[in-house]
Amino acid sequence: MKVAVSPAAGPRLWGWGPGDGGAVRLLLVLSGCLVCGAAGTGVRVVMLQESEVYYDSFSQQFCYKNVLVPKWYDIWTRIQIWVNSSKLVRVTQVENEEKLKELEQFSIWNFFSSFLKEKLNDTYVNVGLYSTKTCLKVEIIEKDTSYSVIVTRRFDPKLFLVFFLGLMLFFCGDVLSRSQIFYYSTGMSVGIVASLLIIIFILSKFMPKKSPIYVILVGGWSFSLYLIQLVFKNLQAIWRCYWQYLLSYVFTVGFMSFAVCYKYGPLENERSINLLTWALQLMGLCLMYCGIQIPHIAFAIIITALCTKNLEYPIQWLYITYR
Repeated sequence: MKVAVSPAAGPRLWGWGPGDGGAVRLLLVLSGCLVCGAAGTGVRVVMLQESEVYYDSFSQQFCYKNVLVPKWYDIWTRIQIWVNSSKLVRVTQVENEEKLKELEQFSIWNFFSSFLKEKLNDTYVNVGLYSTKTCLKVEIIEKDTSYSVIVTRRFDPKLFLVFFLGLMLFFCGDVLSRSQIFYYSTGMSVGIVASLLIIIFILSKFMPKKSPIYVILVGGWSFSLYLIQLVFKNLQAIWRCYWQYLLSYVFTVGFMSFAVCYKYGPLENERSINLLTWALQLMGLCLMYCGIQIPHIAFAIIITALCTKNLEYPIQWLYITYR
């Protein structure tokens, strides 16, 4: 009796052939990740309390539950979860415990996004005053890493400065739009920031059209905002290490921007001045709203500012009517 042997039972089906080792290793890695993700769903979640420091040296999950109702005096109060570590760690913020369980489960998106997340020694997570619960996961990157986690609730002077800047722009927009000092200083600042986008545009012209770097360089406003946020967050470290280049860049680009502004001169057309005034006032209203943590109080202050700013017009109308 003859027995037919199927070629599917050969070694190449299981990847033991000379050219299939990579596929088998990839399957083993993925299956191992699946097992690790399934086993990690039972990780204990540590509940954080305000002003209490938690120390650890292993990857851990944390949650903070905000039980206090915001009051009117909390308009410039900010809640932050600070993570300070001896070495680099990766911090991922989610909304609740269910999202933490999803992080422990393996997925292609979580696998690739873990490489894109920023690794820092000291970082923080902002918590909204009306947010009931915020969770985060601290992942250890290197061995012998110790870190601390603390929740702080305090007055944030940055929020007050943003609100005050918006108030000044709204009420002094018509004066600033006619000021030469404001014209030249704003032109130099815009030139310094815009030159970065010009450099990215020039670099993109030298990249191959099918290169993935080309897609990143022209990836849109989201990637540009991420780069700007990354630069400002690490501005102190950049200044400490490359202050000569940074100072030379600021002076060179600032002088070129001043030359361009000096060539065209300040605005003289009344319509252009009005457009600039309205743009400054609108920007001021946006900054006033962003500088206050309680939305309904922010809207009330904005309405009061609008009424105060335009109070002269109803008085003039009443004066003309009853004259």
